[in-house]
Amino acid sequence: MFNRLSIIIGGPQGAGLETSAQILTYSLAYLRYGVISDREYFSNIKGRHSYVHFNISSEQIPTSLTYPVQLIAALDHETVFTHFDSLEEGGVITYDVFTEEKTLDTTPSMEEDLKIRLRKIFKELGIDGSIKSLVRYISEDKKIHSVPLNYSEIINEAAKKLVLPASQAARYVSSIIIGAVSGLTNVKKKAIEYSLARRFYDRPELAQQNKVIVETVYDKVVREHGPILELAPSKLNHREMMIVSGNDIVAMAKTVGGVRFQSYYPITPAADESFTIESYEKLEVDGLEIGSILVLQTEDEIAAITSAIGAALTGARASTSTSGPGFSLMVEGLGWAGMNEAPVVITYYQRGGPSTGLPTRGSQSDLLFTLYASHGEFPRIVLASGDHLEAFYDAIEAFNLAERYQTPVIHLLDKFLANSIVTLPVPDLSNINIDRGLIIHNGGADYKRFNLSTTISPRAFIGSNCIMWYTGDEHNELGHIDEDPENREKMYRKRMEKIKIADEEIPEEKRLTYYGPEDADVLLVGWGFVKGVALDALKTLAVKGIRTAYLHIRMFSPFPSKSVEKLLERFDKSKVITVEHNYLAQAGKAILINTGVRITKEVVKYTGRPIYLNELVDGVLKILKGEDRVVLTYGP
Repeated sequence: MFNRLSIIIGGPQGAGLETSAQILTYSLAYLRYGVISDREYFSNIKGRHSYVHFNISSEQIPTSLTYPVQLIAALDHETVFTHFDSLEEGGVITYDVFTEEKTLDTTPSMEEDLKIRLRKIFKELGIDGSIKSLVRYISEDKKIHSVPLNYSEIINEAAKKLVLPASQAARYVSSIIIGAVSGLTNVKKKAIEYSLARRFYDRPELAQQNKVIVETVYDKVVREHGPILELAPSKLNHREMMIVSGNDIVAMAKTVGGVRFQSYYPITPAADESFTIESYEKLEVDGLEIGSILVLQTEDEIAAITSAIGAALTGARASTSTSGPGFSLMVEGLGWAGMNEAPVVITYYQRGGPSTGLPTRGSQSDLLFTLYASHGEFPRIVLASGDHLEAFYDAIEAFNLAERYQTPVIHLLDKFLANSIVTLPVPDLSNINIDRGLIIHNGGADYKRFNLSTTISPRAFIGSNCIMWYTGDEHNELGHIDEDPENREKMYRKRMEKIKIADEEIPEEKRLTYYGPEDADVLLVGWGFVKGVALDALKTLAVKGIRTAYLHIRMFSPFPSKSVEKLLERFDKSKVITVEHNYLAQAGKAILINTGVRITKEVVKYTGRPIYLNELVDGVLKILKGEDRVVLTYGP
């Protein structure tokens, strides 16, 4: 039995792979397994290769992904070509026998770069380029268990049982993957049945039709091959578990945190967050409507941020969500919010750039951009979440910080977190506080929105019994345009000194976390989605006798300068390593700017794929052997 399994399911975009992944995850969670999965896909609506990479554990909730994998389940031949070398010796591959004669030349959707690399590999290995030849090679050389299935026969058999035309039953071909994976890992049928009913709760006939295909394949695999990769019973004892993507958890958190206005322009990977909020925008308790959330799809990102700012000025908790190209358009609006001390939240999901870049791939290349975006100087708070649970609490805290300090807050996430799905214990809501800052309701005509007697002026809402003015120009206490140099100096300083106050007030535990032994010899420094793989790397390196710690930076403005500097002083500079999904090691640059300490050792990755545990450990070992910089590239 296996306590931990890594699995890849792959197929063409639009073929139902995501639904298969959802049902498998529901089933595993039903049986109390810990799961994390990442979906990788091309910027293509239908046809290009996509895959879901799972890490499943019976002992804990996994926080990272790694190679090699123990199982590949392929909907098409391109999946076999793309991932065959990712299999561990003794692993399993299941595929459609109909594809055995397929070759690279009959795979038009595959990128030519990959074909060239594979042709070279196949020539060296003496493989004729067909699936049959490739499967024969890996079965003999890597002792891979081959589980060929005749997808056409399975569909025809299911069609007879369901009394459906074969063409209609073929719509559910992705369920073959569910049946194969479940049978090979001994995921119980009752769990699959539960998951199908949950996924198709509003279409029970679809649940039944898919169930027939799943059970047909399940029985065939168990009968002919057995549960080769049987999972050990789960040791996890969480009473309740959630199954959420990063987009989902942020949407839930915003709802809990009191968002009342969410704007967006559709962009990958941010849009799903708004879709989730929109599906729950009517707020009810015990069947009684207590409020609602206005979710507005705007004509562009400029309108998205300006409408959110307008909503914030009326007193609504307001946010907008976007990715790199959208944020680029929002920058002028960001500056207007800074000038007018508007408490707007921008949820920023990073993806590969510049320009359109890699629209469906991940990155951490926008950190410095968020810290300095827009012309002029004004305060902004920038916080970055490292996992789904942090994202939940940070999304709520972003509103608190925006309203307490009356400044824009940028909540920095990335595609990796947005599109990864995890099983997660239900967040603890008992310690969540809502802080709306200084609010005044009856200021009348004498109200000074930008009162200079205090750094953070009492805020009134548009529509309340207060008269106020807002302009993009420099202004006086009332909000009227004022270019007087003395007024300019006072207003400028008033705005900028908010960061000093925030730096003094925001607890250190909300800004950075140190993981690992106090007497560690090696320190990894990272942020965002690096957290999970870094924490797993600590365990792997410990087994190798290397005492390693991880410094997780969660807030970059105001930057926790004193704490970071104090921690870095404890370590030999040759053993402090920044780990990031970008070329410049941007967190390292932020540390240099804020502390004067230069980190000279870097492990970076910018291919758009996540950092995997196996390659991070190898990268750290190379640094410890004397290299200054390691660039990671693993993953198809």
